[in-house]
Amino acid sequence: MRITRAQHLLATALVGALVSMMAQALPAQAQQYPYPTSAAEVAGPPPGTAMTKAYVQSVGRLAYFWGWPLVNVANRIGNMSKLPAPSMVIGGMPAGSNRLAMLTDYMSAEERIIECPNQDVVYGVAFNSLAKEPLVLQVPDFGDRFWVYALYDARTDEFSQMGKAYGTKPGFYMVAGPDWKGETPPGITAVLRSSTNLMLAAPRIFMDDTSEDRAAIQSVTSQIDAYPLSEFDGKTKIRDWSTLPKAPAPWPASQRKELMVVNPETFFDDLPAVMKQVPPMPGEEALYNLIGSVLEAAGQDPEVKKALKETAVATEPEIWKLMQWRHNGRPAGNGWNSPVNNGKWGTDYLNRTATARSNLFDNRFDETKYIYRDNDSQGKLLTGQHTYAVTFAKGQVPPVQGFWSLTLYDEYHFFHPNPLKRYALGTKNKTLKYNADGSLTLYAGAKSPGKDKESNWLPAPNEPFSLYLRAYWPEKSIIDGTWLPPQVVKVK
Repeated sequence: MRITRAQHLLATALVGALVSMMAQALPAQAQQYPYPTSAAEVAGPPPGTAMTKAYVQSVGRLAYFWGWPLVNVANRIGNMSKLPAPSMVIGGMPAGSNRLAMLTDYMSAEERIIECPNQDVVYGVAFNSLAKEPLVLQVPDFGDRFWVYALYDARTDEFSQMGKAYGTKPGFYMVAGPDWKGETPPGITAVLRSSTNLMLAAPRIFMDDTSEDRAAIQSVTSQIDAYPLSEFDGKTKIRDWSTLPKAPAPWPASQRKELMVVNPETFFDDLPAVMKQVPPMPGEEALYNLIGSVLEAAGQDPEVKKALKETAVATEPEIWKLMQWRHNGRPAGNGWNSPVNNGKWGTDYLNRTATARSNLFDNRFDETKYIYRDNDSQGKLLTGQHTYAVTFAKGQVPPVQGFWSLTLYDEYHFFHPNPLKRYALGTKNKTLKYNADGSLTLYAGAKSPGKDKESNWLPAPNEPFSLYLRAYWPEKSIIDGTWLPPQVVKVK
């Protein structure tokens, strides 16, 4: 059949159109689909995603473990905001909301707000929200006395370097939140930034265990203060901290455990607001999206909310197990354990939560080394029914430029009341007796090791107890582990 010119032109046009369509439908060559280059480009679970109970439980378990320290801190700050003024909580804990409250002596044995209190220092505490305005800290001239102002954000990371170890000068220091954009008034020595509006300030001032030093320290601590920026006038405010009003203890006299702050029954009611107040660290965006998607689903579906609540209740006993020192940090030699990232946790969520549960508000690892144990040299639980010896060889007490101490806590990590009112021994004590060879032996147990050894004795309860070494401003040998703490040996 003969094709006419018109038919030829039509066929040519049709073929051209078909080729053009195919070229548009199929790339000429393979092309790279771009990978995300920022957290904002990474997709998360979309709203309305169907979630099985098992999935909700697995994410809920992660969220409870990860978020426990954050809810713990937020609830503490919320509770303290109800105080009308800086107060001395009956039981020995100073507490201020956006203002400081200071002790005039060591923490008492009745304190039950924060575990593992220190009996080497005079404490100050200010629970703060920086959302409205910054906080001003007064730093007096401490002379040769060891001191440190530890400032913590809502993640329990210490973000300050203030103290004798850093050569910090006397003056007025301002602490601002992440969103503050005001002007720094004249007279402010330096400005520190918290990554979160929720934060805690905790001055610690070393004091010898003598009546002379108790008297001497008052003139210095009376010049320590913290208050909102709007009250700053460039003049040092002098406080008589002995006149703090007394606030009733929020615990019964028989309370032995820490005051409950994180309630698993309401944890997932608290967590969404806390996550809004505590933005993700770099690298946490995907985690926030994952947890946030389940929290959003819980707000829409009662069954998801119920599953989260059940998961929190089931996970809480596992958080409680982190009280045991063998689950804290890593081996530090001779049966002791110690954290490595304290005060600078990053994504070390295991130890952040373990410390929040057992020993809240650690200083940074290079500022203070914490070393602890529950067992003797044979691996058996320490109990007051026996007497134990801790012997530092000659010249081998913890090498520090600040101070060191050995503290005895009961099984709940609080002081055990005793007639001697003695809970720690170390640098602060002037009556320690050294052995003839220059070594130092400290004793722990419910019974006195003998009159000649009582100056070196830490009285214990009859029940299980733990031992806790602190080394403030530690030498390099403590930080890198070349100095090892001594064994704890049961005395026969």
